Formats: sequence, structure tokens, C-alpha cells
Amino acid sequence: MARMLTTITVLFVAQTFLLLLHFWRNNLPSNKEEKTHLLILSSWRSGSSVVGHIFNQHPDVFFLNEPAWHVWVSMFHNDADMLQMSVRDVLRSVFRCEISVFDAYIQEARKMSNLFMWATSRALCSLPACDAFPRNEITNEMICKRLCAKYPFDRIEETCKSYNHLVIKEFRLFDIKVLYSLLTDYSLNLKIIHLVRDPRAIGNSREQVAWALTRDNKIVLKSTGRGVNDSFSTIMSKICQSHARMYKTVASSSSIFLKNRYMLVRYEDVVRQPVREMRRMYEFANLKPNTKLEQWIYKITHGEGTGKKKEKYEITPRDADKVSKAWRHILAFKKLKLIQDACGEAMATFGYRFMHSIEQQRNQSMDFVLPKPQF
Repeated sequence: MARMLTTITVLFVAQTFLLLLHFWRNNLPSNKEEKTHLLILSSWRSGSSVVGHIFNQHPDVFFLNEPAWHVWVSMFHNDADMLQMSVRDVLRSVFRCEISVFDAYIQEARKMSNLFMWATSRALCSLPACDAFPRNEITNEMICKRLCAKYPFDRIEETCKSYNHLVIKEFRLFDIKVLYSLLTDYSLNLKIIHLVRDPRAIGNSREQVAWALTRDNKIVLKSTGRGVNDSFSTIMSKICQSHARMYKTVASSSSIFLKNRYMLVRYEDVVRQPVREMRRMYEFANLKPNTKLEQWIYKITHGEGTGKKKEKYEITPRDADKVSKAWRHILAFKKLKLIQDACGEAMATFGYRFMHSIEQQRNQSMDFVLPKPQF
């Protein structure tokens, strides 16, 4: 009996030791850097190209532009609200570098060029995807298209897995609650930058590229139950209300965890203080500052003029602050009032001054940007 007790005691001690050893090993600091996943959540014509490239051109970032475009193109008979779950699932898969998620949406020859806006991704224009540019160099979309288009689609997944920072820019979400399952998945370590812009500037910009937004507009309109006759105000209302609601959902939440994973960024603040805002966003995303990129963003936002019409979707040096104010002398006051009526809640929420006369609209000494809201 005594021998049996001794044996049991020895086995218990040995088992305890092994469990403690296993726990100790699993809790040792790892040399492998934790992956950070960042979603730039915005809407069409909100300055997301500039903010996207702030991350895209960082040598430690794998960046993709609007992967959910493929969802909307393939499932265009559905409305925007119904498609949100499919959009979320694509985001989850891409953040995990499971690029096979596109099998359901891309049936043709599998080249990198089959991915929407692939050539805007610096990571896909450099090794291991393509050798057109060194990994730490600022890339050129036109050169990348010419040299890298025929590389196999599988290179996207290989390249994605070689980075510890994954950043996606997306417009096709209208309720932040759809992302809760991703935010609470600790293996993703997901953070959100919520990029907004003055609705009057958005409306003015949308009118200038209306032809390019036709398909997206139809899908958004289906979710409102409204026809095309009042499409402009209906779409502006849908976009504005959804983004105001997303901010208020986070602001009113009792979850410190959620608030710590969310950052509100206004386009106007970025173009007025580009280096300061870049540093803030990099710190939020656990990225190291980059002097070369600070010089680049200053040059891009401090050029001359507002850019040519053919450059509406390109990143070229221009006077970005002047671009952000263009609506004040271009937009008809009647259209301005329509936007303010449709987007009043968003303007009040994000800190944009209402204009009550054409004189106020044209008065450049009256700033339209008010202090940014804080939690």
C-alpha cells in the first residue's frame, strides 16, 4: 500500500512538473513579431487614396485596396446591407492570407492582374510577388502593371504571409457591428481606422466621377428601397447616416477594448497636418516612423493646383488643402443645402460647420472644420 502511494505521489509530482514546464515554454517571449491587422473603413471619395498610400508605401505593410469589390461585382443583384456578411468573410480570409477566398469570385485565368487594383499595392510590385521594385522603395502603378501583371495569382498569398502588418482599405460596410466577430478574434489583432470627410466635399467629388460609381450606387440604392430619381440625396443620406452610426456605436460602448481598437481620422486633418497625422496612425498600427515617407507625404500634399481631371483616382503632388476646400467655390448652394439636409447628423458628429448662405460658403476666412470629437 505504501509503495502504491509512493508511486502515485511520484506520478503526480512528475505530471505537475510537466504541466508547469509546458506552461512556462508557452509563455516565453517570442522572437516572432505579432501580426497586426488594420482596416481603413471609409466611403467613396473620402480621401482614402491618400490615407491608404500612407500605409501602402511603408516597407513593413502588405496592403490591399477594396477586396470586397469582387463581392459586389459578383453578387450585384443583392443590396448593400445583405452583402455585408460576405464582405466581412472576405476580409477575415484576406487578413489570414487565405487568398483562395477569391476562388468564388474570380473564375478567369489566375494572374495577379485579376485582383482588383492589385497594382496599387506596393507589396505586389516587389519581392516575393514581383521584382519590379525593391521592397523599401516607393512604387509606381503604371510600371508595376507593365512588369508584374502576368505573375501567378498564388504569389499574392505567398507575399501576404511574408508580412506582419496587413492593411485593407474598404468602403462596402455600413454597420460596425458586422465586424464584432473579427474584432473579438484575438488571433487577428484587428484595429480600425475610421476615415471620414466633410459630406459636402464628398458630394462635390462624387458628382465629378459619377460615371465610375454607377454600379456601386445601384447596390446602395437597393438597400434603401428608393428609386433612382432621388439617388444623389438618398445615397448621401445612406453613407452619412451609416458612418455617424458607426462612430456613435463605438463612442457609446462601455467596452474599453473596442475603443482602444478604433481611431477616428478626418481627411481635412490629414491634409493640414500630414506628418503629424501619419505619425499618429503609425503609432496606432504599431508601425515604426519612416523619414522617407514623411518627406513623401509632405510632397504629395503640398504640390500645386488641385490635380487634372484624369488624375481623380491617382496619387500625384497637389495642394491637398486646396482640394479639400474646392467644394466651397464649385458646389452650387442649392446642392450644398441638399447635402446638409441629408448629412446633418454626420456633420454635427464629426465636427463640420454648417453654411447658411452662399456668402458663408464662399468666405474662406470662416473655417468649416471644427474641433474633432473625442470619446
